Amino acid sequence: MHVNLEQLRSFVEVAQRGNFTRAAEHLHLAQPSLSRQIATLEQDLGAELFARARGGSTLTVAGESLLPLARRMLADADSVRRELAELAGLQRGRVRLGATPTLCISLVAEVLSTFHAAHPGIELHLSEHGSRRLLDELAAGELDLALITTSGAASADRFTVSPLLAEELVVISSAAAPPLTARASLRLTDVAALPQIVFSSSYDLRATTDAAFAAAGLRPEVVLEGAQMDAVLRFVERGLGVAIVPAMVLIDRPGLRSVRLTAPALSRTISLARPADARPTAAVALMQRTIAATATAFAARAGATMRLAAPPAAGS
Repeated sequence: MHVNLEQLRSFVEVAQRGNFTRAAEHLHLAQPSLSRQIATLEQDLGAELFARARGGSTLTVAGESLLPLARRMLADADSVRRELAELAGLQRGRVRLGATPTLCISLVAEVLSTFHAAHPGIELHLSEHGSRRLLDELAAGELDLALITTSGAASADRFTVSPLLAEELVVISSAAAPPLTARASLRLTDVAALPQIVFSSSYDLRATTDAAFAAAGLRPEVVLEGAQMDAVLRFVERGLGVAIVPAMVLIDRPGLRSVRLTAPALSRTISLARPADARPTAAVALMQRTIAATATAFAARAGATMRLAAPPAAGS
């Protein structure tokens, strides 16, 4: 049996109108073409569907049995067609994005704002954790994409990792207080003597700064330990102490001033990770492009403290 949707559509139209001529006019078909479709359908099904007469056509018992089935099949086909059109037009879909806490208050906030404004019908999910936890969620199929800062932890056979930004860590202080130095930069030795606010041990950033002080044989003066990023920035704005943070968190924060760090300079690479064996959906591919475009804009705004780690890949 080779029943197709056009045959079913013609059958339903004739059944509704009770007349081949009027049905052909409504379908914009020549009547002989419509008659051939119905005849072929009857041949394939092995039963007559209409009792034909001069005054019109009425359904046979077989036709009456087929009519509700044909209507349901046509409705299902229309539903599938609409769903595919919506997905193609990115009117629906889902993106599950993971990011580290320092990225959530800066890059990710801009990404999600831009993405949602352009595609409000796409459902967004955000997971905020350290890089290793995000990679575990990515491997478990709980995320589509993850913005991480420890790309060395990502196995090349399990993930595709694309570097986005290379970013300096800077020393921040309250804009209401005198500058920390008249120089263009501070040495790590100088920073160790300043009252510091340090992050929770769950932050990738905390491990980086701890390792730098330990390697230099320095023990920083800590006035507050264990804070989250937003709290650290607020405490510094109030003059409680200084902090070492990624350069991008200074964007649009007039209450803070920063100075570059030298001897040694500290930096991090922000990368976008996704499963190596999964083809991204249309919505996920669009999110990748939004992230790449936003990263480019951030690099332009941050000046010397941030640069693109690599040219964005085509279609990424």
